[in-house]
Amino acid sequence: MTPALEVADILRRHGADYRAAHAATLSSAQRRVMAAITACRTAALGGHVEQCADCGEIRIAYNSCRNRHCPKCQGLARAQWLADRQAELLPVPYFHLVFTMPAPLAAVALQNKAVVYDILFKAAAETVRTIAADPKHLGAETGMIAVLHTWGQNLFHHPHLHAIVAGGGLAPHGGWVASRPGFFLSVRVLSRLYRRVFLARLQAAFAEGSLNFFGDLAPLAEPSAFAAHLQPLRQTPWVIYAKRPFAGPEQVLNYLGRYTHRVAIANSRLLGLNDGLVRFRWKDYRQPEKPKVMTLAAVEFIRRFLLHVLPDGFRRIRHFGFLANAHRTARLAAIRALLDVPPAEPDVLPADYRTRYALLTRRSLDICPCCGGQMVEIAILPRQRPMPSPIRCDSS
Repeated sequence: MTPALEVADILRRHGADYRAAHAATLSSAQRRVMAAITACRTAALGGHVEQCADCGEIRIAYNSCRNRHCPKCQGLARAQWLADRQAELLPVPYFHLVFTMPAPLAAVALQNKAVVYDILFKAAAETVRTIAADPKHLGAETGMIAVLHTWGQNLFHHPHLHAIVAGGGLAPHGGWVASRPGFFLSVRVLSRLYRRVFLARLQAAFAEGSLNFFGDLAPLAEPSAFAAHLQPLRQTPWVIYAKRPFAGPEQVLNYLGRYTHRVAIANSRLLGLNDGLVRFRWKDYRQPEKPKVMTLAAVEFIRRFLLHVLPDGFRRIRHFGFLANAHRTARLAAIRALLDVPPAEPDVLPADYRTRYALLTRRSLDICPCCGGQMVEIAILPRQRPMPSPIRCDSS
């Protein structure tokens, strides 16, 4: 069912006003995201005309923008990514860790997205790798999938990583070491090392001149001011959440399906757009049992939505340890042999888009909505205008 209100509707009605008011601060990536979402599944991108071979029903299907920030374009990308992961899951427990950063650093991250988000990934991965390799804790190399989210339910900037970690790993001698039942690694130990590694990497980035500061943060460009900004953070606890282990690989896949290809807000959460005000559902985790409704001016809603546009080419899903891209196939084969698990047979998907879509999503694009007959393409609709370049198909 198509939502009554979409992010695209808000951008069409109020995007021009927002662009005019924020012309000096809008990045090229944000402009492209606005243009892509506005044009998605409209005549602007072209499409095709279909007709039912049985009842003659005619349907126009417009093309998708395939932008990774578009709420309407994540379904197939998510299904394809999950199909690729199916063959990589092992019959071992998996744990869910969430790595956050203090608010003073989130402000620095907002002005230095590519650098600080990259530090977030690397600090989390180094922390897990280091503690897991210690024989006092696990004594093995584990595997981790990490997904970056930059938003909270209220659309404010809240960068954090969701990490799925295998409950065990490859020992230096080549054997498999399983984690203790129901327990992976000490959160207290992880938190302290994560804080130290993150701040060390951030300080190194500052020393290299990789960080920029604007507006209220401009004074941090001075080394003494930056050092003073970090000093309190060296003493305060940093939060790492460790959730209960998953029941099995299928539960892991279901979880990943909900988290990997999310955007800042789903169209299904939008309730209304009237008199320049957007209403949407949100969850206050301090009172999770009480669903809440937030009302924002449309331009403020757009501002918050655009906070979460990632730099071009930035990978928001990354693999580490024995799941790292460089040696994933060989390491997984070795682990499966150790666990006496038969090699996984990856699905070979057809090249035809419609057939592949049906296999991945369990929904057919070829069924007539009126009689259930076969829809047949009868005409191609060209784009009405070129899209601002480039719109990348990026599933990460």
